[in-house]
Parts: sequence; structure tokens; C-alpha cells
Amino acid sequence: MQFKFISHKQNMVLPVSDGELHVPTSYNDRNLPESALLEKASDSFLFQGSFLGSMDLYSDRQTVADYLDTHEGWFCRCAKPMQVEPLGKNGYILSVGHYKYFGYEVEPKIAVVFNPSQFGKYKMHTVPIPGYVAPGYEVVYHAEMDLQELDLPATLGKQTKQIFKSQKSLPTTMTRVGWTLDMSVTVVFPKFIDKLPNSLIQKTGDRLLSQIVRQISPRLTYKVQQDFHTGLNLPIPPKSGRTFQKIGGSSDRPEPENGNCAA
Repeated sequence: MQFKFISHKQNMVLPVSDGELHVPTSYNDRNLPESALLEKASDSFLFQGSFLGSMDLYSDRQTVADYLDTHEGWFCRCAKPMQVEPLGKNGYILSVGHYKYFGYEVEPKIAVVFNPSQFGKYKMHTVPIPGYVAPGYEVVYHAEMDLQELDLPATLGKQTKQIFKSQKSLPTTMTRVGWTLDMSVTVVFPKFIDKLPNSLIQKTGDRLLSQIVRQISPRLTYKVQQDFHTGLNLPIPPKSGRTFQKIGGSSDRPEPENGNCAA
């Protein structure tokens, strides 16, 4: 995450919109240059979140595995609008987007690696970005996927005819890709942040982390489904074919989410 100090008018509260979290700027209006703020950094804060979800793909397990193994194609296509740069054979550098937090512009940038599948499980984790020094933060990301082959008519039930109404023949099997994600961000704040209650910093930071994952994960899931099924000339699963849920965080309070993206 990249932090840039922003000074606003005293006591002005900006509205909250997608990608933004604000607090009264009387806390952060110190009119100090960014370099001075970073030099006066206080202790770090740790923000954490755990999530799980699934997506349905209308094909057999081996076809899905072959698709996932060729991630150099689908990952770059499906990760948009995030900026993606290849890193080695199995890695990618991601620029997630712009967010605001306590008067800072936050631009998460991480590098992740896809490990080759082992016993049907796929694991991803963060690695250092070569030549890049993160400005005051550290991200640790671990994700895992597993594949479960299911009988398609039995699983979809009455939905089967509706979903495949334009198909001449129906697939007999489908694969449910289940995934888990654990993510933590350690941030070093300027010294003046100490004037804020720790509980406020923690709660707002956890909200921002959850917001980032909520915006990215369901969208990525939908695009993977779209990419996979278009390539096989199959219908894209409805919203019920993808799930997303927060199961824990720094406050350890599960938050069920309706993370089904329509686009």
C-alpha cells in the first residue's frame, strides 16, 4: 500500500463512497510534509482478515485443473482492471487500486506466486517484489483452492434446464472450486496517529482490508467463470454458483457477505 498525506480543511468530513473510508480531518490536518510524517512514524498496526468462497465450473475436474494450470492466460485477463505484471514463471505483481484511509491515498501493490497443484490443491502466497521497498506497510497473503467434482443434474436440480435451455446437450459433471484466503497487513503510521484511539484505528483498518477483498474477490470469481465457460461455449453460472464470506478478522467476528457479482 502506498501512502500519501492529504490535507483537507479543518473539521470537514467527506462522504464515504466505494474505495474510500474517512474520519474527521481535524485528526489528520497537520500541514506536515510526507517525509516528516514518515520520519515520525509510530508503532505498527496489524489488520487481518480470513475469507472463504466457492465457484462452480460446468466441466469435469481434469478440464478445470488443466485450465487453472495455465494461469498465465486467464489470470491476466480476469484480473483487470487491476494492473498485472508477470513475475518469473508462476508469479504476478498486482496493483490493486486506490483507497483512502485517515487522509492517505492507499495503493496496495503485492506480488503473488501460484504454486503447482499438489494432490488437487492449489496454493498462492505473497513474495517480495524485486527492487521494491513498500512505503510503510507489509502484506502477507495465503490462499488455497481445492476441486470437487459433482454430478451436475443432482447438484443443480431444477435449475439445470433453465441454465442449459439453449444447449443441445448437457454436461453430466461439474466442478466446485472451493477457496480460502488469509490476509494480513502491517502498517506503520505517522506519530500523530497516536492521538486517535487504537480501537478506531483497528476497526477502520479492518473495514478497509475487508472492503478491498470484497471488491476484488467476487469480481475476479465472476470473470474466471465467464472466461472458462465462454471458451467452452457453455452458459455462465448464475449468482448462486459463486459464494463469498468473511469468517474472521482482527476483531474475530464473522460477517456473511453477499459477494455475488453480476459483472
